Amino acid sequence: MYDIIILGKGPAGIQASLYAARAKMKTLVIAKDWGSLEKAEKIENYYGVKSISGIDLLKSGVKQAEALGVEVIEDEVVGISGYDQVEVNCLIGKYEAHALIIAIGSARKKVHIEGLTQFEGRGISYCAVCDGFFYKNKKLVVLGYKDYTAHEAYELKPFTEDITILTNGNPLSLSEETKNLISGMTVIEDKVVEIFGDEKVRGARFENGKTISFDGAFVAYDSASGSELAMKMGLELDNQNIVVDEHFGTNIPNVFAAGDCLGGFKQVSKSVGEGAIAGKSAIEYVREKKKTL
Repeated sequence: MYDIIILGKGPAGIQASLYAARAKMKTLVIAKDWGSLEKAEKIENYYGVKSISGIDLLKSGVKQAEALGVEVIEDEVVGISGYDQVEVNCLIGKYEAHALIIAIGSARKKVHIEGLTQFEGRGISYCAVCDGFFYKNKKLVVLGYKDYTAHEAYELKPFTEDITILTNGNPLSLSEETKNLISGMTVIEDKVVEIFGDEKVRGARFENGKTISFDGAFVAYDSASGSELAMKMGLELDNQNIVVDEHFGTNIPNVFAAGDCLGGFKQVSKSVGEGAIAGKSAIEYVREKKKTL
C-alpha cells in the first residue's frame, strides 16, 4: 500500500513526487513512456536553465525523485477503481494507495475515420466501463490494436460475447500479458474508411469495400489518456480536460490532477507549478486520513 500514486513522469508528476517524498510519503510513479516533452529539441524558457533538451530534463527529474526514495516504474495503466482507497490496474501489476495524482498529459488525438465523430454518443463510446452496461447482448466492435484495446474489449465481455476488434489496417500488437484477454474474439485488420448509420451507428465500411454491422463501437486506439482514465473513474471533465479546484483536487476527494491533462497553456513551468500544488494537497489529504485510521 502506497500513500500516493502518481500517473506520469513528466514535469507535473515528478514535481508532485518530490514534494511527496520530502513529506515522507511512500510514493509510486507509474508511466509507460516519457510523453510529448521527450521530443523537444531545446527548452530555453524555463527558469534557471539556459538550454536543455526535453529528454535530458525528464531524466534529470526522475533521477532527482529516485534519489529521494520515489519508486518509478514503467507500466501501462489500463484502469482505476476504488473510492476511499485507489487501485491502479496496469498491464503488469496492480497498485493501491490512499491518494492518486493524474499527470499523464493531454488527451490524444482521435483516429480520423469518416463518421466517427458524427456518431459519438449515438453508438460510439470511449469508455467500456462507463457504457458497456447499455449494450447487453448486442453486437459490438472495439477500434484499436494495442494492449489498451484488449483491456477495453475484455471489459465488455460481461455484457456480450459478440465482440469484434477492428485494427484499422494495423497489425495487432499485444503483449503476452494481454493476448489471452481477447481469446475467442474476431479480429479484422482491414482499414476502416467510414462509420455509417442513421439515428444511431449501424456499421463500418472497409477500404476493400466490405462492411460489418454492429450496435455499438468502443474506441481504444492507443494507450489510455488522462481524460479517458478520468471518465472511467467518474471525474468531472470539461471538453476532455479534467476539472480541478484551486487545490488541484477533483470531484473525488482523494484524486488530484496536474499538467497538460487540465488543458490550457502547455508549458513546463505551468506543469511544475501545478504538480507542486497537487502534491501538497495530496500530502495533506493522506495526513488527515491517517489520523482516522
